[in-house]
Amino acid sequence: MAVTQYKGFGGVRLEADEHGRAEDPCVLLVHGAGQSRRIWDGIAASLVKAGRRVVAIDLRGHGGSEWPENGCYDFEAYVEDMRAVLAQMDSRPVIVAATLGAWISVVALGANAATLAAGLVTVDLPTHVNPDVTQAITSRLREDLAQIDNGKQRAPDWDERMLDQFDVGDMPEQLAQAAARIQIPALYVRGALSNLVSQQEAAGFVAGMPDAELVEVDHADLLVTPDRIDIFNGVLLEFLERKHPREAPQYRSGSDSRTFRDALGCFATGVTVVTSNAEDGAPIGLTANSFTSVSLEPPLLLVCVANNAGSAEILRTQKQFAVNVLQIGQQPTSNRFAGKGEDRFANTDWQAGENGAPIIHGSLASFECTQFSLHDAGDHFILVGEVTKATFDARRDPLLYFGGKYRSLHFS
Repeated sequence: MAVTQYKGFGGVRLEADEHGRAEDPCVLLVHGAGQSRRIWDGIAASLVKAGRRVVAIDLRGHGGSEWPENGCYDFEAYVEDMRAVLAQMDSRPVIVAATLGAWISVVALGANAATLAAGLVTVDLPTHVNPDVTQAITSRLREDLAQIDNGKQRAPDWDERMLDQFDVGDMPEQLAQAAARIQIPALYVRGALSNLVSQQEAAGFVAGMPDAELVEVDHADLLVTPDRIDIFNGVLLEFLERKHPREAPQYRSGSDSRTFRDALGCFATGVTVVTSNAEDGAPIGLTANSFTSVSLEPPLLLVCVANNAGSAEILRTQKQFAVNVLQIGQQPTSNRFAGKGEDRFANTDWQAGENGAPIIHGSLASFECTQFSLHDAGDHFILVGEVTKATFDARRDPLLYFGGKYRSLHFS
């Protein structure tokens, strides 16, 4: 085991234990309020034995992490801590988080989840705020502090100032909105006897997520406690093996083509819209990410177009076309030109280029081309163009595509 540090929101130092081999798939463990990363020691050991790398982190104001002098413990600070930690990790982990940690993780993943994590497991996650239950938990935590003051317990693992700053009034709405946008595999684990959330509430929450499952553990209430944490160990490992396996998937000739597509998706690409004009002058276009430079002299590039694309025949026969490289703010444009049954140019700001092909305004770069050659290649054809004009705006960031999802650049 090694102790490592991360930099959270506002430069707050966050401390974590790292277990296992660096090359194994990673699991990030996030504890609840009034706990520390020590709560996960048992499950961390089990995960390492199962071939997982484990990072168990202390939240701000807990355990070995910094207890800010200014007492900054508002919920937004915790969320930004989580996003900062995920951005600093060298691979996308599956997050396993309990109670407060689960709240933080869900909201943190509500934007760009797929760029930050490979999966999410929430344990004992309250989806609705019950004032009586909330008051009972707060009272218990304050009683623990009182016993410490009376010398009946060891020093606390958390900063009591946290209790005075944490506002959970709008938590249900935040959770529901964020959960609906988390398009990574998710698992909700609930103790069947839990008084934090009912079965109906848990099921409704899971139903609002794009790719989530609900598992209930019989004869248990809170699961993340020292004497119960191993109860859901089997559930967790089963989920990890299904959704984030240790062994890399393989494609061999004759295998499912989906596996081949997933392998190709490991190569990050930009996103383009290829445009031209039909015989009657009407603009046509489609989204493509199979695009590359070919030659500097003469200046050549290529795009690959599916034979069954609606604009394929026009792109085969028209001699003039353009390739518009999209920037990060043009994801709606990419979706529009990838879809069907919509007037793609009606809601797109464009103008005719010098060769007549549509140039999409605000693109990262646009290349106006004359067809140089055409090559059939399986279910696609390769369109090679000679560039007659290129314009670009280096101040913008590219729209990226990786693993079947849009991505954005992260700068260290």
